[in-house]
Amino acid sequence: MEIGLVYTLIGAGLAIGLAGMGSAIGVALSGRAAAGVVSEKPELFGKVLILQALPGTQGIYGFLIAILVMVKVGMLGGNPANVSIAQGLGLFAACLPIAIVGLVSGIYQGKMAASAIAMTAKKPNMSARGMTMTAIVETYAILAFLISILMYNAIVI
Repeated sequence: MEIGLVYTLIGAGLAIGLAGMGSAIGVALSGRAAAGVVSEKPELFGKVLILQALPGTQGIYGFLIAILVMVKVGMLGGNPANVSIAQGLGLFAACLPIAIVGLVSGIYQGKMAASAIAMTAKKPNMSARGMTMTAIVETYAILAFLISILMYNAIVI
């Protein structure tokens, strides 16, 4: 296997791995808060479930970048392209924004979601405001995802 392809696959692995870890941690953090609320107020299940799910999107963004990268180099078709070191490093670099920001924003979005869940427990009519506050953290994951896509598109194979 060529070294350029190795760099590419490491980048794809980091995109899904780090962004997925951020989402898993964020969903777990908010899930603990949600479980506590639902045990006392089961009627709030729908509202807190939405808040718990929000930190899961970073993992989806990382997954999409990893799939795009693997398709570009032919890994999903069984016939990998010849990827130069420069191309491999370029694709590796394209994976880093969503990998790093996905990890960090997933965790912090989970913390924000946990706070919004606590707010919803006290005042159920405030859940939409909690969703808005939680979604603001998402903005940075979306920006990182877009930068990863733009960088990905700049690499010609």
